[in-house]
Amino acid sequence: MTTTETPTATSRTVQAQPATTPIGPGGPGPTLAAHAGPARGRADRPLGERVSGVAVLLVATDLGAALTAVLLAAPGWGWALVLGVAMIGIRVAARLYRRRLWLSYYHDLPRSITSAAATFGLVAALAVVLGEHDSAIRAIGVTVGLFFLIGALPRAAVFQISRWARRRFGRGERTIVLGTGSLGVDLARSMLDMPEFGLLPTGFIDPSPPAHGTDLPLPLLTGTLDEAITAERTGVVVLAYTNATDAQIVDAAITAHSRGATILTVPRMWELYSDSADIERLRGYPLVRLATAPTERPSWWIKRGLDSLLAAIALVLLSPMLVAAAIAVVAESGRPILFRQDRVGLDGRIFPLLKLRSMRPVDEVESQTRWNIAGDPRIGPVGRVLRRTSIDELPQLWNILRGDMSLVGPRPERPGFVAEFSQVHDRYWARHRVPAGLTGLAQVNGLRGDTSIADRCRYDNYYIANWSLWLDLKIILLTTREVVRSGQH
Repeated sequence: MTTTETPTATSRTVQAQPATTPIGPGGPGPTLAAHAGPARGRADRPLGERVSGVAVLLVATDLGAALTAVLLAAPGWGWALVLGVAMIGIRVAARLYRRRLWLSYYHDLPRSITSAAATFGLVAALAVVLGEHDSAIRAIGVTVGLFFLIGALPRAAVFQISRWARRRFGRGERTIVLGTGSLGVDLARSMLDMPEFGLLPTGFIDPSPPAHGTDLPLPLLTGTLDEAITAERTGVVVLAYTNATDAQIVDAAITAHSRGATILTVPRMWELYSDSADIERLRGYPLVRLATAPTERPSWWIKRGLDSLLAAIALVLLSPMLVAAAIAVVAESGRPILFRQDRVGLDGRIFPLLKLRSMRPVDEVESQTRWNIAGDPRIGPVGRVLRRTSIDELPQLWNILRGDMSLVGPRPERPGFVAEFSQVHDRYWARHRVPAGLTGLAQVNGLRGDTSIADRCRYDNYYIANWSLWLDLKIILLTTREVVRSGQH
């Protein structure tokens, strides 16, 4: 059984009214982005527009080259398997299968050579450690060399054919240009003149009208960027210089990010930028490709799988502790054992968060509007232990199994407070681009309980911008350390 729980005494005066309207971006205001809460769901684009055909062809080409090289060099099936995984894996790490606009074999050639050398060095070193004969090492070298040579011509052909197909059939990613200044207009004209670049511009957005006499080659879109991305089925947003403020541009980039769009931006002092894997070139203009949204990356599925697996294991292993805690709750204050409370998760969706009850229940309105339960007289000795050791949070492992939450992410808040904080704190709404978490970067940096919302917001948005599986593991390890320390006090 579940009920709700919240304090009557607080250490701050914030009280939010229960949310009565949907929380999300959009509505009246600047045309770049106007936000009243967390981002909505991703733009609904066909699979063919979301998957890079060039990347698929490059992977298929390399798989064929690897199989041919193994058959010709015959390094033995054990080493053939190791080499196949290493050759493809290192090329993935070198981003040779990245989504790209500038299709050039020669641009990728140095990276391809480096990947082949790294593959040989790694596998040959393993062979030496395992005491293999020189013949095995030579076979490894021949296999890697053949893989590089056999794949060179087909790889170049993929680029050539893809450029032709883009010109011939107008295949490109639907693009919105932010900015109607000379730079934005020149970029849009270049995209139209060079369809082989792979961008199909559909319109402009700018919070200020274009300069008098400006001849726009595309329509000026109305409404917010959020609405335009949906209406135009946009896959790319290009940030050119505009009359918008820096804050508006950042909000626009986060909006595009949350909707799964690729973000290309012309950097200031762009004349000084050198080429890299994250820079595309359009008639000399460098377009810096910002990292895609975490939820759009293949590694996110690994995170989701690990979340479910680890949550299930933790529920089984911690079940004796949960049973003991449940008995203690009943002994101290009776039933119910659990309470639920509405919280805001991914894309502003509301879900019921579960906790072990650490104090006597109160009414629903108080549950959704009171901020902090520190020092509440209704918390007994059992409740204080549960809260100090975070054992009261363990039922949220069930929320993780259900898909409401993740092990690591921004901590979820109640709808009323989300609506209020989104109006007061810059980019609080942007925290909802990823699922809420049982623990997060803000929490392991001491931001728990009655602490700065602005600081939490900065940590949470930093986490999203820099997300990786390693960062998740680091936060889990730091959380474990904090729980062990708290249990010793």
